[in-house]
Amino acid sequence: MSHTPPLSPAVTGFSLPLGWVRVLPGVALCGAVAASAMGLQWLELSLVGFAWVEALVLAILTGAAIRLLWRPGPYWMAGIRFSAKTLLEIAIALLGATVSGAAVMALGPWLLLGIMAVVALAIVGGYLIGRAFGLPHAMALLVACGNAICGNSAIAAVAPVIKAEGEDVAAAIGFTAVLGIAVVLLVPVVGAMLGYQATGIGVLAGMTVYAVPQVLAAAAPAGSAAIQTGAVVKLVRVLMLGPVTLVLGLMQAKRDREKGDTRTRPGFWQLVPWFIIVFLGLLGLRSLGMIPGPVLVPLDHAVTAMTLMAMAGLGLMVDPAAVAKAGVRVASVAALSALMIGVMAVVAITILGMA
Repeated sequence: MSHTPPLSPAVTGFSLPLGWVRVLPGVALCGAVAASAMGLQWLELSLVGFAWVEALVLAILTGAAIRLLWRPGPYWMAGIRFSAKTLLEIAIALLGATVSGAAVMALGPWLLLGIMAVVALAIVGGYLIGRAFGLPHAMALLVACGNAICGNSAIAAVAPVIKAEGEDVAAAIGFTAVLGIAVVLLVPVVGAMLGYQATGIGVLAGMTVYAVPQVLAAAAPAGSAAIQTGAVVKLVRVLMLGPVTLVLGLMQAKRDREKGDTRTRPGFWQLVPWFIIVFLGLLGLRSLGMIPGPVLVPLDHAVTAMTLMAMAGLGLMVDPAAVAKAGVRVASVAALSALMIGVMAVVAITILGMA
């Protein structure tokens, strides 16, 4: 098998830094997958007049289908990772400009408390389910935090705090990626079965789906109101990452002292995602009327394009082998934890009267 060497700036004819040149093939691949997803959505609209499966979901499924048939090599992976992580984070950060502070305030204090309660109970309940299935302490915590907060990002942030092993992290991330796709597909169906309006579907998506872009995919069939509500609810869940990692860090410190282990842990501010800070900053500027109206439409288009490419990258990174190696127990715990969170979300929506 021949190996195509990485492109160099001299070959491309541009003066781009080598790091940027290396990501171009994978980014182009994600762009092609995103474009195909848009094409499939257009085909849906042409044939049935309605997009039963939105482009964001189609991008994930198309990427995952390609990954099942073909494993991208190093030539592609740099750009795929860039799309799945960096473009995703940029899209989330810019999304802040499309959400007004009034939307956050409109959620009300009771919904805010409900979100925090669901996250806390989901972590405790998920951990107990994991331990009941015989998972080690660290693995049970990783799965619980991944399901309760924001999937891979939460697992990546919590892992160094609780000193999880690499195998545990890989297994937790593998199942989160697959389960995240299932949750995205199920939320619109469950919302429709329960008769939820846009707000209810947005809250359901925000409380159950792992990543912000995936929230957009799950809420999109219910319209822009559901998307905005879901994004804000999800933001509150993501912001719980800071307090949760701090508490887990304190608990781990106690365990370390008992074992005589004094290895250092990352500081609290290292665990605050930069894109959340930018999101909040842009949200504040939008609320103060400091972002010109004409900028919002192209900005929204840019967010959509980057989100599509990020979802394509996430699909291309689903690793069937890692999922298979993790075993039935981890799969069962992850699925039961996700189901538990879904039930909690439905109960919260019912109690708060937001259906």
